[in-house]
Amino acid sequence: MSLLSNLPNASISLRVLARLLSYPDTTLRGHLRDMRSALHADKTIPALRLAELDTLIATLESGDTLENEAAYVEMFDRGRATSLHLFEHVHGDSRDRGPAMIDLAQTYEKAGLYLAPDEMPDYLPAVLEFVSTQPPKEARAFLGEMAHIFNAIFNALEQRESAYASVLGALLELAGETAHAVKVVPDEPIDTAWEEPVVFDGCSTNGQAKPGQPQPIHFVKNEAARASAKAAAQQGVSP
Repeated sequence: MSLLSNLPNASISLRVLARLLSYPDTTLRGHLRDMRSALHADKTIPALRLAELDTLIATLESGDTLENEAAYVEMFDRGRATSLHLFEHVHGDSRDRGPAMIDLAQTYEKAGLYLAPDEMPDYLPAVLEFVSTQPPKEARAFLGEMAHIFNAIFNALEQRESAYASVLGALLELAGETAHAVKVVPDEPIDTAWEEPVVFDGCSTNGQAKPGQPQPIHFVKNEAARASAKAAAQQGVSP
């Protein structure tokens, strides 16, 4: 008999892991004790990883509520390396992301799973909810296709010493994979990522003309232009 046919049904564990990756609001905190019990009863996650998940649950259960919520936002909403939107790791901001979203949403609908209007199909908790409805063989295959993304997020979370790394580690193990080191590309500062380009860079106005009079515009060379002009001058070429 194939080993794949003997795979345990991890649907309960997958649903718990999906919830653990959700925003730690009051509703989630009220379910943490039951979630811990469900993980232990399911017996699909290795003991060492289960102990790490217990630590995360204990932090969410007894830690400062505002600090936990702020830490979640800082970890998952302020950088691409730890984003829980999977297609961001694959397609970034390219045009391929839209069609991929549509295809994934249609896959959910064929299985009878419909997303709320504000839910994105590539959001990892939503993905795990879908996978939890699949037979063990199909579930592991689906997780295996995403294992390289799980591993990248796992490494980024490990680098940040986040207890949430235990969730991604558990997903890798349920996919039949082992976490391995990969290079984590640092996120650019959020201020830089959202910085607006300078409008009309390289030109300025000197003073203000009176109404009805022409306003002189003076073009000012930026650093790149100055460097180019200097190089041209050294070569005896007029800039």
